[in-house]
Amino acid sequence: MSLWEYVGDRWDLILFETVQHASMVAQCVLIAAVLGVLIGVAAYRRPRPSALATTIAGVLFTIPSLALLGLLIPPLGLGVAPSVTAIVVYALLPIIRNTIVGLQGVDPLLVDAARGIGMSRRRLLTRIELPLAWPVILTGIRVSTQLAMGIGAVAAYVSGPGLGEQIFSGLARLGGANAVNSALTGTIGVAILALLFDAAFVLLGRFTTPGERRAAMGGARG
Repeated sequence: MSLWEYVGDRWDLILFETVQHASMVAQCVLIAAVLGVLIGVAAYRRPRPSALATTIAGVLFTIPSLALLGLLIPPLGLGVAPSVTAIVVYALLPIIRNTIVGLQGVDPLLVDAARGIGMSRRRLLTRIELPLAWPVILTGIRVSTQLAMGIGAVAAYVSGPGLGEQIFSGLARLGGANAVNSALTGTIGVAILALLFDAAFVLLGRFTTPGERRAAMGGARG
C-alpha cells in the first residue's frame, strides 16, 4: 500500500488526530504565552529575578522530553495532563527570555519621557513598553510553537493525543505492514501543521506590529 492509499484509507482518523494535535499545541502555547509574559513582566526590571527566571526555565528545558514525560506519569497519569504539562514547560523558555529581552530593550529615553508626563507604571508598561517589545515577544512565541509541535508528537509516549500516535505506532511496528506509512504520515502531518502555525504568526505580526500594519495597509491600497 502506498502512502497516499494509506492516508486515504484512514483519512477520518488522521484528520481527527491532526485536529487534536493542533488544538493541544494551540492551547499549550496560549498557556505558556500568558505565564511567560507575566513572569517576564514581573522580572525584567531587576537583574537577579531576570537571571533566576531564565535560569530555571533553561534548566527545565534541558531535561530530555522522554525523561520529563516519564517523570510526570506517577503524579499525573497518562493522557492529556502530562502531555500538556510537558509542552508548557518546554514552551516557557523562549517566551520568558524574549519578553525580558524585549522589555529591557525599550529605549530608556521613551520611558523617561513617559514618566515625565506623569504616566503611571502600569500605563507605561501597557502603552509603551509592551507594544514596543511585542515583535520580540512574538518571535519567542513562534519559536515556542515549533518546539511544542515536536514535543506534542513525543507526548504519544504517555498516550497523549495527536499525530504522535501515528509516529510511535509506525516505529513500534517497523518491518510490519504500513509501519513506514504510519510514521511518515505522522511526521509529515506535524511538519505541515508547524508551517501553517508559523504562517499564522507571520500574519499576526504583520497586523499587530504598528510599522508592519501600516505597510500592509499601504500595500492593500496600492
